[in-house]
Amino acid sequence: MDQHPFAQYIRSLGRGKKGSRDLTEEEAYDAFKMILADEVEPEQLGAFLMLMRVKEETPGELAGFVRAARNSLRMPTNLPQVHLDWSSYAGKRRHLPWFILSALLLTEDDVNVFMHGITGRKDNRVYTPSAISSLGIPISTSLEQAARLIEQNGFAYISLENFSPKLTSLIALREILGLRSPVHSLSRLLNPFNAPYAMQGIFHPGYKAIHRDAAVLLKQPHLTVIKGEGGEIERNPDVPCEAYTVHHGEPSSETWPAMFAGKRHLKDPTMDLHRLAAVWRGEADDEYGIAAVTGTAAIALKLLGRADSLKEAETRAQQMWQSRATHKYPVS
Repeated sequence: MDQHPFAQYIRSLGRGKKGSRDLTEEEAYDAFKMILADEVEPEQLGAFLMLMRVKEETPGELAGFVRAARNSLRMPTNLPQVHLDWSSYAGKRRHLPWFILSALLLTEDDVNVFMHGITGRKDNRVYTPSAISSLGIPISTSLEQAARLIEQNGFAYISLENFSPKLTSLIALREILGLRSPVHSLSRLLNPFNAPYAMQGIFHPGYKAIHRDAAVLLKQPHLTVIKGEGGEIERNPDVPCEAYTVHHGEPSSETWPAMFAGKRHLKDPTMDLHRLAAVWRGEADDEYGIAAVTGTAAIALKLLGRADSLKEAETRAQQMWQSRATHKYPVS
């Protein structure tokens, strides 16, 4: 009986401490292309994902997976001009998803933002679709609709299930396997509309360098990766934030200082999504939330080249917050 063509990739990863090796970028591309085309057996898929999880993906492997995933997407004929790709796959459990207001604030500076993520399955987390719905902002059900909303409003959100059901099903295997897989990482790097600027939020600090270096291999011109609050792209104003960056293909890093000296804010006891709209409109105050909004927006402004220094970016973000059009967003 001939050996299954996918077996070579499992063999490369699983030969033990001395015999196993990382996949090349091209091997990773070919392996994930087969997975997306349903050309692997269920046993092979589970073995591959867990072997990859144990060793952790390299930047080259991650880049290969992303390339295969991008090639599987059915893109609209007319692509919108997207400046900033913003992934949202973690969910929040300690604080509200204030970063959504950061993205909306950027649209007032003529930044077109495309946000993509997942519909959550954990009861103790608030996921982006619920928060966006609470603001009365439409959620796209296709990339075509997202393209139209970006052209109209400068912002669109879509859940992964509505533009890549296959990747969604692979992420859902976490409930069966008990562990995350490379799909959680590669989804953040998808950047479907090929935006020149991208923001990445991760939870485990070690993945900052992996994401940054994969972005270099993918020829992403500009990118910032942070260990965001809860794993989302949200600056925690209570602690310093080390950002790994790519500018014109060159990797670097910068550290944003804590916005509150010697102060730690407690977990939000209610996680009431209606407060997002109330704070935006000026009907309620939230020290932590406003700092998270402006602090996150500042990182984006620095990435976008709309500020030359960290201090200038923070000052500009705070000015934008003070002059925001409270009647525009949210609309609910």
